[in-house]
Amino acid sequence: MLELNGIHKTFNIGTINEKKALMDVSLKVDEGDFITVIGGNGAGKSTMLNIIAGVFSPEQGSIMIDGIDVTKMTEFKRASMVGRVFQDPMVGTASKMNIEENLALANRRGKRRGLNWGIKKDERELFKQKLKMLDLNLEDRLTTKVGLLSGGQRQALTLLMATLIKPKVLLLDEHTAALDPKTASKVLSLTEEITSSENITTIMITHNMKDAIKYGNRLIMMMGGKIIYDVKGEEKAKLTVQDLLAKFEQSTGGEFANDRMLLS
Repeated sequence: MLELNGIHKTFNIGTINEKKALMDVSLKVDEGDFITVIGGNGAGKSTMLNIIAGVFSPEQGSIMIDGIDVTKMTEFKRASMVGRVFQDPMVGTASKMNIEENLALANRRGKRRGLNWGIKKDERELFKQKLKMLDLNLEDRLTTKVGLLSGGQRQALTLLMATLIKPKVLLLDEHTAALDPKTASKVLSLTEEITSSENITTIMITHNMKDAIKYGNRLIMMMGGKIIYDVKGEEKAKLTVQDLLAKFEQSTGGEFANDRMLLS
């Protein structure tokens, strides 16, 4: 479903601030894979997701999504293939629009626009049905402005919007990091439920090692712009946090120090 071949990305080329963000990154992702991605700050995790989404273009390498070469395709043209949920709950929704208007925008992703009435009766029923899955009582608040929702409600809504039209690839960039532990657990459970039932190919960045082990069928560790560890299936299921810490230490030649990940 997704293939990265020899991706290189450098920021501020030729300046004192030059930063090699990705170095010869190659990755093949099968349809239905749920990959968790961990790594220290500056490892290249978010850059990789932005490369897939088309926010950045690589200097070298190619990107294939479902057999289509999208390397030179602009971000907005990839929008019909890629769903995204960001770390900030305020980013994925339009706060001054109501819930059903936000869902209507998501439901038209990749489709031709016309001059018909914005939201039809059958579409509104679909929205209610989907919102009921979230178990947040939002199905009875279709006309509520999204800006009045809590961070967790907005993030759950953003997740629903990103998957309303099944994307080829779903990108989750620390989408629970800004939420309290209870709400984060709820959103992660919804994530697993939606991606599993719809068989959505998913890549999720997280700083929480327990979540990286618990969710998905495959785990990738990044460091210094490279993939240094790739494990899946039964081997992944047997991993512990201590195993991951040992892998970090082995790769760096010293003790792993990243407060955010350790505290998670």
